[in-house]
Amino acid sequence: MSENIVIALDAMGGDYAPDIVVKGVDLIRIRFPQARFLLFGDEVGLAPLLKEYPGVAKICELRHTDQAIKSEDKPSQALRKGRKSSMRLAIDSVRDGEAGAIVSAGNTGALMAMAKFSLRMMQGIDRPAIASVFPSPRGETVMLDLGANVECDADNLVQFAFMGADFARAVLGRVPPRIGLLNVGIEELKGNDTVKEAGDRLKAIENPPFVYQGFVEGDDITRGTVDVIVTDGFTGNVALKTAEGVVRMFSDFLRAGFSSSLMAKIGYLFSRGGLNILKERLDPRAYNGGVLLGLNGICVKSHGGTDETGFANAIGVAIEMVSDDMIVKMKDHFEKFDMAAQMSNNAAASDDEAENETSNNGTASPAEPKVGKSAGALEDAGQNGN
Repeated sequence: MSENIVIALDAMGGDYAPDIVVKGVDLIRIRFPQARFLLFGDEVGLAPLLKEYPGVAKICELRHTDQAIKSEDKPSQALRKGRKSSMRLAIDSVRDGEAGAIVSAGNTGALMAMAKFSLRMMQGIDRPAIASVFPSPRGETVMLDLGANVECDADNLVQFAFMGADFARAVLGRVPPRIGLLNVGIEELKGNDTVKEAGDRLKAIENPPFVYQGFVEGDDITRGTVDVIVTDGFTGNVALKTAEGVVRMFSDFLRAGFSSSLMAKIGYLFSRGGLNILKERLDPRAYNGGVLLGLNGICVKSHGGTDETGFANAIGVAIEMVSDDMIVKMKDHFEKFDMAAQMSNNAAASDDEAENETSNNGTASPAEPKVGKSAGALEDAGQNGN
C-alpha cells in the first residue's frame, strides 16, 4: 500500500459522532498502519477522545470547526450555509489534494450536493451514483444506484456499468468484473424501453473493461450470479431496504426459535459456533460504506446510525479505493471508450430531432435540461437524512 494515503473524516457527521469516528480509526489503523487522517470537527469534543486514544492522535491531524450539517438540513441549505462545516471542509481537502478520500456518516443529500459542487462530476458522467456491496455465496456483489437517482435513462445505466466495474475491481479484486442489468426477467424482450436500450448499448461496446452478462433478476442479487448489478436509484433503494428488512426478520425469527423451549436453548449451545459465523456474514456493519461514484474524488458515505466497527469498515473501503488509484483508472476507461463523445452524440441527436420537430410544426418546444432531474434527485436524497 502507498505510504502517502490520507483520508479526510467528517468527525461530526452521524448519530454517534465524534466517538465512532475516533474509535473507528483506532480499529482500522491496525489493518492499514500506513494510513493517516485529517479530522474535521469541534476540538472541544475531539481533544479528550484523542487523549484517550493516543495511538489515533499520532496518525491524525485535527482541524477545528464548530459547524456541522444536521440530519434534517436540505441539500440547498447545506450548500448555502455549510461552507465552514466539518463535512464541507473534509470534502474540500480532497478537492485541494490534501486527502485521497472523504468519509462521512452525515446527511446523505447534503453530502451528495456538496461533493458534486466541490469535486465536480467526472467528464462523461451525468450523475453520481451510490454503490455498495451485498453478501452472496460467492463473496460480495456490487449494486448501484442505491438511491441517488430516482429516475434514470439509458445513458445513466451505461455509465453506472462502467463505474460499478471499476469499483468491483478496486474493492473486490474482480478482474474482469461481470456486469448484469436488473430487470423483471432475463429474456431480451422483457423490461421497459430504458432497460432494453441500455442492454443493447452494453452489448454493442467492443472490448469493454468488463463482461456484460445480460439481464438479471432480483434473486440474482444475493446469489452472486454477477459481480455488479446495475439499476436505477428507485429500484436499488427498494432492494436495499427490503434486504435489510429480511435480515432483521430472519434474525428475530431465529432468536425467537432458539428461546422457545429448553431443548431449543440446548440446541443453540451446540450450534452456537455456526450461528456466530452466520451472524458475522450477515452483519450489516461489514458492508457499511456506500460510495458516491462519478465524482473527481472518492467520497464514502457511512450509515448514519452505525457504530465504530461499521465506520471502520467504511474507512477501509476508502483506503482500498485510494490504494487502487480508482479515480485515475475510471477516467482512463471513460477516455479509452470515448464515453463522453457517446453522450455528446446522443445529446446532439436529440437536439437535431427537436430542431426538426420545430421546423415541421412551426413552433418551438425546448427540451427540459437534464440538470433539473439531477437537482430533484438531490432534494429527494436530502429528505432521507442519513
